[in-house]
Amino acid sequence: MSNEKDEKFDEKAVEKQDEKSTEEKNWEEKWSRDPLGAVTWALIFIWAGLVLLANNLGWLDSIIVRSTDLTGIDYLDQAIDAWSIILVGAGGLFLLQVLVRVLVPQYRRPVTGTIIFAIILIGAGLGDLVNWSWTLVIALIFIIIGVSIIVRGITRSR
Repeated sequence: MSNEKDEKFDEKAVEKQDEKSTEEKNWEEKWSRDPLGAVTWALIFIWAGLVLLANNLGWLDSIIVRSTDLTGIDYLDQAIDAWSIILVGAGGLFLLQVLVRVLVPQYRRPVTGTIIFAIILIGAGLGDLVNWSWTLVIALIFIIIGVSIIVRGITRSR
């Protein structure tokens, strides 16, 4: 009886290992098919780490003070913080990803969702600086969705 249980346990362990290796293969396939997405997320994490490091070392404060002196806008030092810079930078990186996807045929994929996500990130990052209301961001999102529907309709009929 004990021998049968050991055999069943061994079979289950082998099945689990086979399933796991299949999942790992799928994960590696996904990243090999879309290296641009992996690079974008890696750059976002690097950007966030650099901004937080600059903030912790006090460099970010000196950069903000210099930009306040250059522009003459005293409001900048109160409106900009590390998370605002991270969000705006992440939104910019997503927009860069959209640009590459549109220009390079090898990486073409639908980009509407990425554009919307980038606008939300940039809107959240600049919210205190520009005093944007979320109604403006939502209006931009609706415009982008509408333009996307028109472009898809035109390109499908060809």
